[in-house]
Amino acid sequence: MSRQRRRDTKPEMELCRALRALGLGYRVDTSLPGLPRRRCDVMFKGARVAVFVDGCFWHSCPVHGTVPRNNASWWVEKLAGNITRDRDTDRHPEAIGWTVVRAWEDEDMTDTARRVHGIVLAARRWPRPGE
Repeated sequence: MSRQRRRDTKPEMELCRALRALGLGYRVDTSLPGLPRRRCDVMFKGARVAVFVDGCFWHSCPVHGTVPRNNASWWVEKLAGNITRDRDTDRHPEAIGWTVVRAWEDEDMTDTARRVHGIVLAARRWPRPGE
């Protein structure tokens, strides 16, 4: 597991290229506010949008996720823990006014970039509560 890339994976790079083509600036591999040990793949700090590109295996994609046959019980527990951590990672930023966007690695990153672009523009256009 330590050999798995944490950042700059192929889907993340495709997403970043598509976001840049749409004229968006962003931060990459950034700590989430209030969760220093959790990092999002792409962040729009001013718009308060955090984007995660999840791998189908490690995050148990409902379409492409699989469980290895060797040591299956350990893998089931490990992957279930990843899902639980993902949900917790989503809850905290949302509770403080951030928008969390999740995409699967097998999705078309151009479509994902368009979706993120719309969310970021809407977040920049409308003031946040209390402002």
